[in-house]
Amino acid sequence: MSITVAKTAGFCFGVNRAVNLVYELLNEGKRVVTLGPIIHNPQLVEELERRGVRIVKHPEEAPAGSTVVIRSHGVPAQVLRRVEEAGVACADATCPFVAKIHRIVARESADGRLVLIAGDKNHPEVEGIRGHCAGVSFVFKNAGELEQLAISMSTEEKKRVSIVAQTTFSLNEWRNCIKSAKKVYTNAKIFDTICSATSRRQNEAEELSSRSDLMVIIGGRQSSNTAKLRDVCAANCDTILVETAGELPREPIRKAKSIGVTAGASTPASIIKEVLFAMSEILNNEPEKELEQTPEVKVEETVETPEKSFDEMTFEEALEASFKNYNTGEKVHGVVVSIAPNEVQVDVGRKQAGYIPADELSNDPNAKPEDLVKVGDELDLLIMRTNDQEGTIMLSKRRFDAIKGWEEIVKASEDDTVVDGKVVEIIKGGVLAVSNGVRVFIPASQATLSRNEPLDGLLGKEVKFKIIEVNRGRRRAVGSIRKVASEERKKLEEKFWETAEVGQKYTGVVKSLTSYGAFVDIGGVDGMIHVSELSWSRVKHPSEVVSIGDTVEVYIKEIDPEKKRISLGYRKEEDNPWEILKKDYPVGTDCDVTIVGLTTFGAFARIIPGIDGLIHISQIADRRIEKPQDVLKVGQVVRARITEIDFEKKRISLSTRVLIEEGLAPSPFADEEAQEAAPAEEAPAAEEPAATEE
Repeated sequence: MSITVAKTAGFCFGVNRAVNLVYELLNEGKRVVTLGPIIHNPQLVEELERRGVRIVKHPEEAPAGSTVVIRSHGVPAQVLRRVEEAGVACADATCPFVAKIHRIVARESADGRLVLIAGDKNHPEVEGIRGHCAGVSFVFKNAGELEQLAISMSTEEKKRVSIVAQTTFSLNEWRNCIKSAKKVYTNAKIFDTICSATSRRQNEAEELSSRSDLMVIIGGRQSSNTAKLRDVCAANCDTILVETAGELPREPIRKAKSIGVTAGASTPASIIKEVLFAMSEILNNEPEKELEQTPEVKVEETVETPEKSFDEMTFEEALEASFKNYNTGEKVHGVVVSIAPNEVQVDVGRKQAGYIPADELSNDPNAKPEDLVKVGDELDLLIMRTNDQEGTIMLSKRRFDAIKGWEEIVKASEDDTVVDGKVVEIIKGGVLAVSNGVRVFIPASQATLSRNEPLDGLLGKEVKFKIIEVNRGRRRAVGSIRKVASEERKKLEEKFWETAEVGQKYTGVVKSLTSYGAFVDIGGVDGMIHVSELSWSRVKHPSEVVSIGDTVEVYIKEIDPEKKRISLGYRKEEDNPWEILKKDYPVGTDCDVTIVGLTTFGAFARIIPGIDGLIHISQIADRRIEKPQDVLKVGQVVRARITEIDFEKKRISLSTRVLIEEGLAPSPFADEEAQEAAPAEEAPAAEEPAATEE
């Protein structure tokens, strides 16, 4: 078995330049937006988005103060003008090879020549090229379409044709197009603009696929050059395209005797390394990682270099031979020298360059390398793989920590001690917490104090738990947050009953609501605020005043140590409306009141929230009325005087009549009296004779 990696696999010059430009801007603290995805690799694009890079379609969408990055594909000339008009900073990462095509088509079209472009008319690079043409341009995808274009042209037009190609256009198809162009176009100017790296990449892929049973192409499915590599290789052998290591099919890899590997120009080196590592795992028949456990790290003996050439070795022998300088499982000490989004570079004091993939730094899938380490940090690491050809060593901090951490987890289980950890993932049936580099599974029934509490709130939180089960053979541990919480609550409960007394104040959290009250956790015990104690005003349900999770200030109103029952008070005395009335509304006060109810004997009026008074029917008007409805209606605001207050019986008497008699309020019959008086005053005027003209 052999695996051969193409020399030119991975980032090309233009893509590397564009990506580095974005990272430089981010490291400078700039707010970055890109006109479309910076490259056709979803994993890298997602990583940049997590670091704050925003993708926009139009320059006008760029926020003020941001820097717009023109991606390596380039853009039409008018887009560049719009960027300038938008007044935002611009960083042009157009690939130099693409920029060269822009200059060619601009010059040729300015001379009155017809521009023909070999490529995909919907690809952003081709759209950008056409945007630099001053005149007419056409796009063709193969030799057949190129010949069809000639049919619709005049003889004179055919003499003035200039032809260019998309930088990632198929090399074989371009050769066919050149032959056709020379047959049907007289004096055509042909510019070979396919990127030299693309040419080499396709030539290598063709040669490698011709001597391989299986080709693995690594790259984004939206990437044009990656698609071309797949097409080139598929003509010679079975070919699969994967974006990540997780997409590798196991059976085809196991069955193949020789595997070739190449990658598109927008594929990061870290993804290529991950795929190669995963392939070696498949071929070594290593079991897949289990979600609830940290995989066991196997420490192997030193393997001497076999007296064979690599061409004569099996895959297993070649893999072992690659470990001749460093053994898998060997512990090393290194210093962080640089940090990238997908990996951390480490100096281990040897000629090989050490790197730690992001997922080998920590068991927390949400952690970013820059948050875990900084340049200059010293780390204890475990060697995972070496590659003498590339001069690299794959290292793992996560697995080193796991070996050490596993011993501590086992000890915590034996000693029944509390373990600190962080919840990093919510999975079916519970959560995963990381402690000392070890992933511990905590079932849903053991994750919260009560079984019905949602688990979502635990994600990302630091928690305390105990190890309740250990499987040494599978290196699996099960923990319980509930056990620790229950023990802590029991201690708090004991302390509470030792010191609790009526009137004592507490800050608590509302745990649940019923129709008759709210239950509040006041530190180890729950007390109840009766619905009548929630507000000085009448409420139908506790949810009108408090919600589950609210932090509230309460005091013990009643306590029954034998039955372990606690009644809590919530209303504050200073909010008591009767106290407010006593202070601000003494007898004799004139105030505006709102009619809230009408009866046969009078009207009830709201003085302040929670306090109503009665205006007796005899005190409503300055004359006798049959019923209150004759002059008042619910919701009406009237002026009244407080004439009597009985604080013991909580009764208040009001009068509007006294204010009417004193001229401090209008009579409810004022309009009626005015209407009755109006005709008598106007009668004399009606009897005057009309004027006549002599």
